[in-house]
Amino acid sequence: MATKTYESGLDKFNRTSKGINILFNSIFLVIALACVVPVIVVLSISLTNESYIRDVGYSIFPADFSFEAYSFIAKQGKMILRALGTSTLVTVVGTVLGVLLTTSMGYVISRPSYKLKSFLTWIVFIPMVFNGGLVSSYFINANLLGLKDSFWALILPLAVSSFNVIICKTFFTSTIPDGVIESAEIDGANQIRIFFSIILPISLPVLATIGLFLCFNYWNDWFQSMLYIDNPNLYSLQALLNNLMTNADALARNASSMGVSSAELIAKMPKESARMAVAILIILPVACAYPFFQRYFISGLTVGAVKG
Repeated sequence: MATKTYESGLDKFNRTSKGINILFNSIFLVIALACVVPVIVVLSISLTNESYIRDVGYSIFPADFSFEAYSFIAKQGKMILRALGTSTLVTVVGTVLGVLLTTSMGYVISRPSYKLKSFLTWIVFIPMVFNGGLVSSYFINANLLGLKDSFWALILPLAVSSFNVIICKTFFTSTIPDGVIESAEIDGANQIRIFFSIILPISLPVLATIGLFLCFNYWNDWFQSMLYIDNPNLYSLQALLNNLMTNADALARNASSMGVSSAELIAKMPKESARMAVAILIILPVACAYPFFQRYFISGLTVGAVKG
């Protein structure tokens, strides 16, 4: 009798567990589709003839296939290559510098023996709650630091964020044993040697997490160029493409005041499809790089955000 009751309860548990698994798998499938379908739609629009978009509208699959948008962007080849080089250089330098500054700050405030730990923790925490605003940031970066129209204007404002520092601090506190650091100190190593020779090599998950955050921010950023850059040779890729699309819209709005040939040329410009082609070109490098960081990214983000 007891055996039958146990088997009945086990069968009921298995059915319930199977139902819960189906429910959660369905939820995750819906979330995955919500992420993938917009990308497919954007790619489809970028490969659709502009006249078809004007007459019919958007579709998931390109009904009137055309590379017109990518051809239009390719004609701006020299500017785009220069902007691509700027974006790549800014992303690489900014990510390396940001990871170095963020992890070093996180390590400092994670050490319980450091006398200024509480003070610096508040210095890091306060900007997460109170923001100085755009005017004050612009005054400091452009006037006080003299970053206007310089390469560093695209890097320094995004190099460090309080959120990333807190992730690093939590990771170092919960993962790095104090005994490791104390042993190194007994052997005569100073803090700089400990940080670069011991802490960083065993902190790959948080390094990959912070590096990926910074890489996304730098690669997708166009706002810093809009604020601080007047020299077209220093435009990032995102800022240049955004400027191209803005100018195309402005020309299209004023087409009636132009000559017949100019108005006809503007009317044929691939505005919607080119806008979507720009989005594809921007997200493609990051989408290709993400799988290589995924393992470290998940573990680093979990340790930094959950265990704290």
